[in-house]
Amino acid sequence: MLSSDHAEIVRATLPAVAANGTAITGEFYAAMFAAHPELRNLFNQGNQANGEQRRALAGSVAAFAEHLVTEESAIPFQRILSRIAHKHASLGIRPEQYTIVGRHLMDAVAKVLGDAVTPQVHAAWSEVYWLFATLLIAEEARLYQEAACDPQAPFRPWRVTERRDEAEDTVSLVLGPAGGGTVPAHRPGQYVSLAVTLPDGSRQPRQYTLSRVTGDTVQITLRRVRGDAAAPDGAVSTFLFENVAAGDVVEMSPPFGDVVVEDDGDPLVLISAGIGITPVAAMIDHLAGAEPGRRVLAVHADRGPRTHALRRQIADAGARMTDFRQLTWYEDPDGTEGGDVLPGRIDVTRLPLPRKARVFMCGPIPFMREIRRGLAEAGVSDERIHYEVFGPDLWTAGDRLSNGTGIVH
Repeated sequence: MLSSDHAEIVRATLPAVAANGTAITGEFYAAMFAAHPELRNLFNQGNQANGEQRRALAGSVAAFAEHLVTEESAIPFQRILSRIAHKHASLGIRPEQYTIVGRHLMDAVAKVLGDAVTPQVHAAWSEVYWLFATLLIAEEARLYQEAACDPQAPFRPWRVTERRDEAEDTVSLVLGPAGGGTVPAHRPGQYVSLAVTLPDGSRQPRQYTLSRVTGDTVQITLRRVRGDAAAPDGAVSTFLFENVAAGDVVEMSPPFGDVVVEDDGDPLVLISAGIGITPVAAMIDHLAGAEPGRRVLAVHADRGPRTHALRRQIADAGARMTDFRQLTWYEDPDGTEGGDVLPGRIDVTRLPLPRKARVFMCGPIPFMREIRRGLAEAGVSDERIHYEVFGPDLWTAGDRLSNGTGIVH
């Protein structure tokens, strides 16, 4: 809990901090990277360039502060905390790095807000930060212990045993531990971090869902991100797509992530768009072996059949289940519509939603917002909706998706 005198100060200054959040975090990242350039290796520089990481950090801090000073707060902060901790654990974030972050973040608050940051205001927001940091450090320590992961060396070598084309601009890489070792325990829907050294010498991490796990191999499925007038090509996805082949060795973390399917028997509705199909594929593959009689409705949206990844894997797994159905919407069906393949965008009113279903969504945030609205109109409660975001989870007042749970890729 925040001390009572500081709570009053935070409550009074929260609107100003929230309104200037992206300016504060922009100043923070610039100053921190200038003083500690080695930390660039922990951050997705694409998300730095487009501003998404700044907005996500500003939103998370503001949400935590609001949670602290608002009686009966509706913000599900334990879920936000879990999501951030899993992401940090996949990168090997260490307790001492929070000191660096805290110093530069508070300096940025003072620089952006100027004379409004009195010693009392500075002390109050420092307490907010360190409450946040302490909770994250404790949760990350638990995750490291469970995963038997040393945050000083979170990556181990994995050898690509197979590269397989899945769809346009999309490949699956099957990997086994290089030099022996075993596949770590995982839960369906979790992800790993890959760290690659790019041609310019920079080292960059990215998260990829484990789209399938066998006894001695894991599979990730990645889509090359093509740029446009507003953004360049994805640096890591393009590098992996163009350069990594069978026999190559990559560096990969243990699995983390808290958007996972529980073996509790509830009916499932798995809704995805584009490359968001990867956790769905992992979940269905797991269920085909562990709970083949569980009721599952898989719903997917894509540009067309050429870009629809992992279709064969899901079809094969679904064929081993007794109560499985898949519905697919294509913007350009290219002559494939009919039966369970429909043209256009997903129409939630046409989904045969089971009673007391648990819903998992993965795809672009605008897509998930639209689906969530339809689910709410259909009577699905927020606590039964779980979501996965590939990229920073933009948890600002204007971007809150729902009170569901999820994690960030």
